[in-house]
Amino acid sequence: MEGLYQFLQNNAIYIVMIIVLIVWTGIFFYLLNLDKRMKNFEKEFKNNKE
Repeated sequence: MEGLYQFLQNNAIYIVMIIVLIVWTGIFFYLLNLDKRMKNFEKEFKNNKE
């Protein structure tokens, strides 16, 4: 257990950077998916309007 604590203490900045990278990646893919859904919705809306 002491080895793990020492590892976390020495590499804390890298662990934080990895967590931030994972969060930003999740936000990116969420927005990409949202953009696809909005494009499909706009397409359907234009087709129903005509």
